[in-house]
Amino acid sequence: MAVLAAQPAFAAADREKLLTEPGVYGTFAVFKVDETWWKLDKATRTFAAAEVKVVFQKHTERVTVDTYLLRGLMEQADFFVRVHSTEMLHNQNFLVDLMGTRLGKYLVNTYTFNGITKPPNYVPGFPEDLQKVVKTTVPDPGPKPYAIVVPVRKDAEWWLMPQDGRNAMMKEHTEAAVPYLKTVKRKLYHASGLDDLDFITYFETAKLDDFNNLIIALERVKENRHNKQFGGPTLLGTIRPMEEILEILAR
Repeated sequence: MAVLAAQPAFAAADREKLLTEPGVYGTFAVFKVDETWWKLDKATRTFAAAEVKVVFQKHTERVTVDTYLLRGLMEQADFFVRVHSTEMLHNQNFLVDLMGTRLGKYLVNTYTFNGITKPPNYVPGFPEDLQKVVKTTVPDPGPKPYAIVVPVRKDAEWWLMPQDGRNAMMKEHTEAAVPYLKTVKRKLYHASGLDDLDFITYFETAKLDDFNNLIIALERVKENRHNKQFGGPTLLGTIRPMEEILEILAR
């Protein structure tokens, strides 16, 4: 990738900002490994996997990439990457280079979701006690090995509804989610205009039973009636370093 004259807003050392600040572009790219990959000898697969590490190193100053293993939990895909940067172009360049590797030639890109992070739209309008709970509740310490991605598309009625009506429904939505704030970490991406979706919801947890109960609770609130698409697909995977995923693919 050619070096751009403008310096990135966040250096590699600012990964935490890319994961928490608004105005950051997120791309979820989901891959299935073609069956012909597994017919290659192990040495060839190991060599091809090593090439991927070079791509990660090449783009480290412009993007931060998280990797997830889907194989064994999802039939349609084997792994996905979540790429963050201050420019969608940087996400694209990383993925083009990844798919240009020897391993990339055996990858089928089954899904791609694009979104951007924004400041909370509804929280400022909540009652003070609910705002305090949302802003001050800290997730339980310890690893959260499971990641779930749920794409969402709203119906036209949702967008035509007065702001007060949406605020009331999102207040009910948030109240239903409060019991799970400590055990289910959530991140929202706005996708309207960048994708055929409106939102991409990303979750991390160590307690899949709590996540299951959270979704059931959210299906019972009025706002759920305006979900034209919820999932389809839902991605369920485990958070793994790329080296581990590559080792699995090279076996």
